[in-house]
Order: sequence, then C-alpha cells, then structure tokens
Amino acid sequence: MVNLRFKVVEEAFKKQAAEVKTPAERPSEYFGKYVFNRHKMYKYLPADVYAKLIDVIDNGTRLDRSIADAVAAGMKQWATENGATHYTHWFQPLTEGTAEKHDAFTEHDGKGGMMENFSGKLLVQQEPDASSFPNGGIRNTFEARGYSAWDPTSPVFIMDDTLCIPTVFISYTGEALDYKAPLLRALHAVNVAATDVCRYFDPEVKGVRSNLGWEQEYFLVDEGLYSARPDLMLTGRTLMGHESAKNQQMDDHYFGTIPDRVQAFMKDLEIRALELGIPCKTRHNEVAPNQFELAPIFEETNLAVDHNMLLMSLMKRIARKHGFRALLHEKPFAGINGSGKHNNWSLSADNGVLLHAPGKSPMDNLRFVVFIVETLMGVYRHNGLLKASIMSATNAHRLGANEAPPAIISSFLGKQLSELLDHIELADKDDLFGLMGKQGLKLDIPEIPELLIDNTDRNRTSPFAFTGNRFEFRAVGSEANCASAMIVLNSAVAEALSDFKRRVDALIEKGEDKTSAIIDIVREDIKACKPIRFDGNGYSDEWVEEAGRRGLDCEKSCPVIFERYLDDASVDMFESLNVMTRKELEARNEVKWDTYTKRIQIEARVMGDLSLNHIIPVATHYQSRLIKNVQGMRSVFDTDKAERLSARNMRLIEEIAERTAKIEQGVAGLVAARKVANRISNEHDKAIAYHDTVASRLEDIRKEIDKLELIVEDNLWTLPKYRELLFIR
Repeated sequence: MVNLRFKVVEEAFKKQAAEVKTPAERPSEYFGKYVFNRHKMYKYLPADVYAKLIDVIDNGTRLDRSIADAVAAGMKQWATENGATHYTHWFQPLTEGTAEKHDAFTEHDGKGGMMENFSGKLLVQQEPDASSFPNGGIRNTFEARGYSAWDPTSPVFIMDDTLCIPTVFISYTGEALDYKAPLLRALHAVNVAATDVCRYFDPEVKGVRSNLGWEQEYFLVDEGLYSARPDLMLTGRTLMGHESAKNQQMDDHYFGTIPDRVQAFMKDLEIRALELGIPCKTRHNEVAPNQFELAPIFEETNLAVDHNMLLMSLMKRIARKHGFRALLHEKPFAGINGSGKHNNWSLSADNGVLLHAPGKSPMDNLRFVVFIVETLMGVYRHNGLLKASIMSATNAHRLGANEAPPAIISSFLGKQLSELLDHIELADKDDLFGLMGKQGLKLDIPEIPELLIDNTDRNRTSPFAFTGNRFEFRAVGSEANCASAMIVLNSAVAEALSDFKRRVDALIEKGEDKTSAIIDIVREDIKACKPIRFDGNGYSDEWVEEAGRRGLDCEKSCPVIFERYLDDASVDMFESLNVMTRKELEARNEVKWDTYTKRIQIEARVMGDLSLNHIIPVATHYQSRLIKNVQGMRSVFDTDKAERLSARNMRLIEEIAERTAKIEQGVAGLVAARKVANRISNEHDKAIAYHDTVASRLEDIRKEIDKLELIVEDNLWTLPKYRELLFIR
C-alpha cells in the first residue's frame, strides 16, 4: 500500500499541473461570465421584453408567453456566441441530485441543410419521462408524461457547451415531482405572511425575501486510493476501517494551512463557480483530516439552492481533474467528524431591513422580537417535521456524533436574547407598555445593543441556533438538497406568522390598540414555544430525558421519523399554504422509504461481498502463513521451546479463526435478514425492517473486520487504511 500511496500522489501532481486554470482577470471581472444575468438580458433582449421579464423576476407576475420567443432568441444568441451547441432543462428530481437531457439547437432548414433554432416553446416547457424518476406511485410506467417548466427567477447558465435552464418538474396531472416546485410555493407563502406582519410596523413594505447561506463541508481523498475501496465507490462511505493512530485529536487540521494540492483544487473550483455566478466567499480546512469547507455570500433562497446543487456537481468534476474524489457523504469515515451543510436562514423586507436583526427604535425591536418568536413557534410546532426534512440514511450516521447536532430539534438563543424574551413574558403589561401622548410609544424592552450579533458564545450542539441576525439550521446533511429543509422551515414560519396576524387582527377588531395587541399575542407565543428553547449541551443524556418531558420529538429511527410528513398537522400546514397536497406528501414518503431501503440494501451487499471475497481470504491467507511458521518452529526446536516461541502466533491463529467465523455468521445473518425484509411489499414496513434488522448488523460485522485489520500483515491487507486515506500530501 505504501508504493500505491507514492504512485497515487505522483500521478495526482502531474494531473494537477496540467489542469489548473488561472485567469488573468480579477474575480469581479469574470463573475457571472456564463450566466444570462440582467446585464446580458439588457444587452440581448428588446427593451419591452426585458422590462416584462424583470417584472416576472422581481414581482412574481405571470410570465407572458408572447415574450417567450424573443427571450429564447436572445438567450440562443448569447449562448451560441459563448460556444453552446445544446440546451437542457435542468431540474431537481427526488434523487437528491440534478437531471438534464441535452438537445442540440439544430433543426432542418427545409433546404437540405441545418440551422440553429430555439423557440419560446422549447424554453418554457419540455416533456421528460416522469415514470423513470422517483415519484412515489404518482406516475406508472405506462403513464410516462411529465413536464419541466422554466423558472425565470433562477438565471440560465452555460455548462461546457450546454445552455442550462433551471426548471420545475411536475407530473401530467400537476403534482410536483421535484424539490423546486414546492420550494417556490413555500417561498411565496412566507413572503405573503411575513409581508402582512411587516406592515404592522411599516405599511410601505411590499415584499419579504427568504435568504439562505449554506456552508458546504466535504472530504477529499486521492482518486487511486478511492478506486481501491469498493465501499467508498458504491456507498459513499467506508463500511470498515480501523481508526488511524492520528486523526483529529491534535486539533491541528481545523483552519490549518491548506495543502498545496487542495489549494489548487479550491482555486480551480472557485474560478468555475464564480464564472457561473456562485458567489464563493470562504474556504478553509475543517476539523477532520482531509475535510474542508466552502461557503458563499447569502442569496435569495431559491437561487442559493440552485447554486448549491450546481456547486456539488462542479466539485465532483473538478476534484477528478486534480487527482481527487470529493466525498459528500455525511459520514464517510468512522470516529471523526462528519460533514454537514449548515443552512443560515433569514428574512429581509424589500426596504432593506433584516427581520431577524434588532433595530434602533422600540418599534424596530418589537418587530425583531415578533419575527424571532414566530420563527420559534414554527420550529416548535413542527420540530418533528423539521427533523424529518433533514433525515436520511446517510445523515443518520452523523447526527449526534463528533460535534454534529443531536437528533432532537431545539433552538439556542444565547443568554441575552433568552433573558429578553423572559422579561417580555413575565413583566407586568402596564410596566412594559404605555402610550405617552404626543411623545409616542414607550416600550420598556431592555435596550438591545448593536453588539447582539456577537454577544454570546456559540453552541455547537444546537440544531437551530440564533447567530445575531439569522438562524443557523446546522442539522442539514452535506449531500442533501437544501430545498428539503427550506420547504419545511419557510412553510412552518409562514403558518406561524399567518396565525399570529389572525390573532392580532382579532384583538384589533375588538378595539384594542395595534401595538398592545401585538404585545399580547407575542407574549402568548413566547410562553407557548418555550419548550423549543435550549442553551445547554445537546449531547447529554439529561437533555434527551428533558426533551421528552417537553414534548419534543426524540425519535431516532430514520424511517419512523419520515412519518412526520403525514401527521395531520403537517398535511394541514402544507395544504393550507398550497405548498404540497396530501397525495404529493404520501408519494414523497414512498420515495423516502424506498430510498432508505435501497441505501441499506446496497451497503449490506457490499459488506457481504468485501467480507467474503476480500477480508476472510486475506485473513485466512495470513493465518496459513502463521500456521506454517508454528509448524516450522516445532520442526526446529524442542517441544517446550517451540511452544514458548510460537505462543503469540498460536494466539493470533486462534483469534483469526474466531473472528472470521463471527464475520461469516454475521454475513449469513445479514443475508437472511435482507431476504425476510425483501418479502415485505409495503415500503414503510420494509424500510423499518431494514432499519431494525439489517442496518444494525453492519456495525457488528465491522467490529470484527477492524480488529482483523490490526492483526493481519500490512502488505497483505487489500484495502487502503484510514492512515492512508485521511492525509493528503
């Protein structure tokens, strides 16, 4: 394996030197080079068409089909000038990835030749096969029709020679088959609800935007070593492998000097990302060896989700150019930190005000309190659903381990904000609120210093932490589509804000002053959502018990957690906001259960294959060598001396026999459990069976294999070890 390591690194350096890209321009000069942004729209579209399209993008007005041909013509001209020969509708099916079918611009010209053509009809709508993507039974094989429809709010871009058009993906009967369609509906719902509440404080507010800043964590491993690990190739994680003597215990990787090869990869990645309009800002070493992070500047949530999906695709492609493989699995290596994708989320009004940031006047601060509390209300009411939105077979390995948040949703506010909410809840209303004639409002809320952003320590164990002017949803997994969490979060907050406004308006209709009514209702909600607030150690056993007493969802089984999508409260929320119907939710859960089952099924098959065809043959081969050694000792030395000198080898021979027997038994049990689970036709019950009877066996087999790794001679072990996989040179 040592020779393989040197060969891998040498080849990677050669590959990197040939591939690295260094433009002469500054980033600001090539940012968005391959994006049909407003500057290009203005240049390539007629003035009246440009104005109508901008109205669609900014104000959500319905797209006028009459301008589609003109928009398509402008896009085609720009795209072909930049080397594009094909176009595709780029969408996000329920596979956690993206999908695209490339068509050439060429058409017959009617004269025996070809011509470039791209019509408004082709821009606005296409018809992918809806039965061939996960759909949860909405589409049968003989009901293949589905539609992808252009999303004008996310700009088109050029990838290599293809014009990529972000789209939604829906069935022939109108159900969403992707992440983007329900996300857009959720963003519309929170816009409407938040705008209505904002107008209590500023009647001129016309709209509210949801913002997202994701932090993408990932691992890099040398491609040659990756290719020698079938488990990494087929499952995204190492199903076996003893921890390295040195991993992250020295705390020397976090924010350390970025290795030269990695720096070159990051530079190349950032250049391509910036050219595609992804506003990369931060890069650094993460806590675990070979773990890194990239984070952009905040963007509107829909665009941020698209950019994250695009970046993950870029990351995988560019890593290979530098002799690496990018690992986005949440827990590719046992015993060290896994990877998350922290979702920093906030709301902002069109007047430039961040709604989760304190202001300088009493009314500004009351608005701040309202939006903080109603966000907490949404999280409290739907804490189980929020957990379901980030749960997966892969993220389940990460939650609660090595600094990842636990599988219980709670919110950390910090001492100052917690004390502020307690003061508002408990203070006598006559002392808290009063009108002082012409002097205006007197609101006895303690002054909120501008230093609030940094006034408290960070709680690394909190899944949903307030960080000064936004909330950080830290439980999202690294390979997940951010849209899943953002659909639930924005919907939950929209519902809470709508309910808040309904109750405030009811008090106003009874004759209560508007500000007094707002304070009455916000005080009720501060008390109601108190169980979701927790500033302590989320890893402690005491918190699990306390969370149960508070009525929070403490379930840990992935398939069971998915059931929260079909709770009456969840269905009522999604349907009332027109985000998803019960039918769509049931279909998505079918996909989630089926995906979970297949993930564990693949892992079990790979574990069985590696155990029987790699591990046991290697171990028994080494055992045979030890047996020959013992036999040789007995032929050379007298009985007592031979027994004494071969005692260690005899112990190893016996241990190898015992551990290989346990592995064989474990694999037999794994196969039997799979066969029983596979006979279950109901996807929900099958997923639970895989969780309870199959997944639990993988770790037992791994323990035996990892012990064998320490026993068997190093040059016989066929799989690269952690000490080789985890340290880039």
